[in-house]
Amino acid sequence: MTRNVSDAAKAAVELRDGVLFLRWVRGAVIEEKDALAAMGAVSRLCQGRGHPMLVDMAATAWLSCKARKVFARRCLVTRVALLGSSPVDWAIATFFLGRCSPPWPARFFTSRAEAMTWLASSAPGMTVPGTE
Repeated sequence: MTRNVSDAAKAAVELRDGVLFLRWVRGAVIEEKDALAAMGAVSRLCQGRGHPMLVDMAATAWLSCKARKVFARRCLVTRVALLGSSPVDWAIATFFLGRCSPPWPARFFTSRAEAMTWLASSAPGMTVPGTE
């Protein structure tokens, strides 16, 4: 199930095979309202159960201070793989992880396969496509 999470359709959230996927559009400037909308969609999809999440943040332009605080709140996410493709993505992720100390394990990846393997390492019953 996919849900667009903001009026401007900056992102979509999907729960598939026990993993949450949050994808931001190219060039997204993520403000507090966008972060709140995304996390609201995550909560609705989780339905009270914890899930690992892959955040595709490739080519996001900016993450506001207030948005970072929203993403660092405790929620039903069990661990987060931040997937990026550029030095800018790495800088945004590194700043977020170092500054906000999220309450769940998180890592930055440039490889989707490595990110999914890391997520699967903590999710009983989760398989990585192509490895089952």
